[in-house]
Order: sequence, then structure tokens, then C-alpha cells
Amino acid sequence: MSKPVILCVDDEAVVLDSLKIQLKNAFRDSYGYEMAESSEEAWEILEELSEENTDIVVIVSDWLMPGVKGDEFLIKVHQKFPHVLKIMLTGQADLEAVQKVIKQASLYRCLDKPWNSEELIATIQSGLKDYQSSHNYEQTSGDLC
Repeated sequence: MSKPVILCVDDEAVVLDSLKIQLKNAFRDSYGYEMAESSEEAWEILEELSEENTDIVVIVSDWLMPGVKGDEFLIKVHQKFPHVLKIMLTGQADLEAVQKVIKQASLYRCLDKPWNSEELIATIQSGLKDYQSSHNYEQTSGDLC
């Protein structure tokens, strides 16, 4: 059986590289790590992992991306994969968009860019604890960016 996956979505390759390094340093071989430079690419990865029966446990998504923005992407993800832990990163928070994704996609947390690595890892650990204990977590944080 394959490892559960953490998926990161951002249109900047340097951000994805940084996220992957931080996640691998924190979680080592416990998870697989997938990176996507657009919501469209992320959706393809999600479909492929779903077909392989691989659990997607966390999605860390940028908000401001070309094409489909992070809030719209996470809402679509929630419709098909409601139990995935959803975290949004943004340097340009749109309060309305954040509130929308909290309500429509059970956003777990929104973190500002540049993010604090320890805060990101702690957020994921906290969310995964909820995910693993219930596999049907309720929103535990309404923190806005």
C-alpha cells in the first residue's frame, strides 16, 4: 500500500521547493509529497492518486494563482474529497475568499506568506491528528490570514 500524500499547490516553483524541503525535514518518509504549479495540474494529480487508491491527507494551496484561484480549487476538492485537510497560504489575503472557503470547504487554516515553517508544520500535525482520530474532522480553526 502506498503512503498517504501531502499535495502542495503554488504557481511559484521556489515556493514549492521550499515547502517540499520543510515537509520532508519534518515528516521524513511518513508521507509522499506531490507538487503542482497550478490548480489544473493539482487536480490531475488528485485524480491519479484517487484512481490508485492513495490517500490524500493534506493540501497546502496558494490563494492567488493564474486561472483557478486557491479558494475555488479547495471548494472543488472538498466536493470530491471532503476529508482532506485543507490549508491555504497567501500573501494577498482576500477576506471574502477566505471566509468563503472556510464555509464551503472546511478550510482548516489560512497562513500568511511568508509563512513560518514551525507554524506550518504544527498546523499540519494538529490537523492530521484530528484527521487520523476521526477521519471526519470538524473545522478547528477559523483563523483568517
